[in-house]
Amino acid sequence: MKRALPIGVIWIVGATALWLALTASPWWVAVAVPLLLLAALGTHDLLQRRHAILRAYPILGHARFLMEELRPEIRQYFIESDTADTPFAREIRDIVYERAKGTKSEEPFGTQRDVYEPNHEFVPHSLRARFATEPAPRVRLGGPDCTQPYDIALLNVSAMSFGALSAQAIEALNAGAARGGFAHDTGEGGMSPYHLKPGGDLIWEIASAYFGCRTAEGAFDPELFEAKAATPAVKAISIKLSQGAKPGLGGVLPGAKVTEEIAATRGVPVGQTVISPPTHSAFGTPLELVEFIATLRRLSGGKPVGIKLCVGARSEFLSICKAMLATGITPDFIIVDGAEGGTGAAPQEFEDFVGLPLTEGLMLVHNALVGVGLRGRIRIGASGKVATGFDIVSRVVQGADFTLAARAMMFAVGCIQARKCHTNACPTGVATQDPERSRAIDVPDKSARVYNFQKATVASAAQLVASMGLGGFAELTPAMLHRRIDSRRTASYAELYDWLDDGELLSHPPKPWRDDWERARPDAFV
Repeated sequence: MKRALPIGVIWIVGATALWLALTASPWWVAVAVPLLLLAALGTHDLLQRRHAILRAYPILGHARFLMEELRPEIRQYFIESDTADTPFAREIRDIVYERAKGTKSEEPFGTQRDVYEPNHEFVPHSLRARFATEPAPRVRLGGPDCTQPYDIALLNVSAMSFGALSAQAIEALNAGAARGGFAHDTGEGGMSPYHLKPGGDLIWEIASAYFGCRTAEGAFDPELFEAKAATPAVKAISIKLSQGAKPGLGGVLPGAKVTEEIAATRGVPVGQTVISPPTHSAFGTPLELVEFIATLRRLSGGKPVGIKLCVGARSEFLSICKAMLATGITPDFIIVDGAEGGTGAAPQEFEDFVGLPLTEGLMLVHNALVGVGLRGRIRIGASGKVATGFDIVSRVVQGADFTLAARAMMFAVGCIQARKCHTNACPTGVATQDPERSRAIDVPDKSARVYNFQKATVASAAQLVASMGLGGFAELTPAMLHRRIDSRRTASYAELYDWLDDGELLSHPPKPWRDDWERARPDAFV
């Protein structure tokens, strides 16, 4: 082991110095004692299982924990100086780390945010507040054509592929999901042994490269899909149309990360960079998309089948809605990914300037389904920037039935946002295929942290709802989520946005929607 070699050298030099102290001069004790203590510390770091940083960087890793004990402004300069490390990222890191470790999250001396800052959001509490006593609700995925419905948790692991993440990270996420009874989205990289070993529920994501169910030429293979969809751990199938981090682009996995295991999981050559096409070859129109949904549902034996997308043009999504109406075929769920997606490597311009943010995309999908009278048949998931109980509550207000988190789950596994994901040199072993680095992750410890984080966050959301005087999440309405407009005004989501009535697009489309509704066609994405 490369990292054990320097520790061994320190042991040898320290032992030699101790021998010289006993045989030549007692002054050698001043050299022997520090070296032997340093060697003992390094050995402890290599063998302990709680801190991935120390397992990956024995002795040196203590510098990071020392910085965490310094005053906040010094810590910010040393640890959080990266301009891409946003205030949101720093805030959710603190929350996730505390909840994952099971430590106390209450802090004295006021809020972490300026409550008078524009765009600050909040919910009103009630003088009829109560304790949350009911368990968090589960949401049934399964429309009228689904024969194996699945009851999904309120917060789940969002899509992150084996290949992008290490085997140990995937296994820890799935083991946490198995322990907590929530779902784990495989990402587009297919089902690996590390998704299956712990026994957690899986959402199998099928993207444009059809990893795990592709022909040698890269086309969809129905026979291979049918065989793998029968896996008991697979509870639902998600067709990825686009991704929030890089809408309009396919995924990229550098050749350095394509090991034999990853190649076998994805069905691609070892060591070659894998580029997913930007669009699917199995369908090209909204009508063909819904037919593909029906095909996957039939091949999977009636399991829930949905789609995942970062919303782009409203008329394109309305085209999908018209295809649903024309055929009577609907997905069992739709996962809306926000353009602010944070775990996928992508060109900066796509991260910053392409696609709708989650709030706008989520409300658009919810309103469109209400407007065409299909909302009752289709559940909606929100994926993006979900890290707190308030995030869950706000996404439910905006139209979601359940949520999924990626970045927060990575933090729970040990990610420190070193931004080395694309280099195969992740210092904590989370986003690498280097066995020397990935060994830093202790699966039992990190899976417990994933479980702790999910459980505490859902409990926080439930208590927020109870503190609002409500009996459950179903009672949340747009009037209950408020946003500060400026230092003197706030407004609720009911006041800020238009909300369609059931079937309104079919009978009398409102003016803001009319042009897109008339432009939309079931036989083309327009």
